[in-house]
Amino acid sequence: MAVEDECKLKFLELKSKRNYRFIIFRIDGQQVVVEKLGSPEENYDDFSNSLPANECRYAVFDFDFTTAENCQKSKIFFIAWSPDSSRVRMKMVYASSKDRFKRELDGIQVELQATDPSEMSFDIIKSRAL
Repeated sequence: MAVEDECKLKFLELKSKRNYRFIIFRIDGQQVVVEKLGSPEENYDDFSNSLPANECRYAVFDFDFTTAENCQKSKIFFIAWSPDSSRVRMKMVYASSKDRFKRELDGIQVELQATDPSEMSFDIIKSRAL
């Protein structure tokens, strides 16, 4: 599975310049491509609503939060979205390519696997970040 250079470039922009709140990736043929870029003004609801209900995707979300000590922090989440309603072949392709794709994105801090929206609720994201 090839990874389009744009995937790595956009991820670096999210990580270092904070140009995006999230990036959604999809597998197109034999390569991973950028499907959607979320602007810094967008929030977690915008992100979760951008994921298709019955197709797999990879996503990266830049989560800003305040610690108990009142420090502003941010964590970059890698989310493997694989809804139960997606086709078996699609789930297999995404599952088998995930680790290779994730290695291309240097700077992922938390990984999350979700098969339905409740598994990646805002509360779960918040608890995994702390």
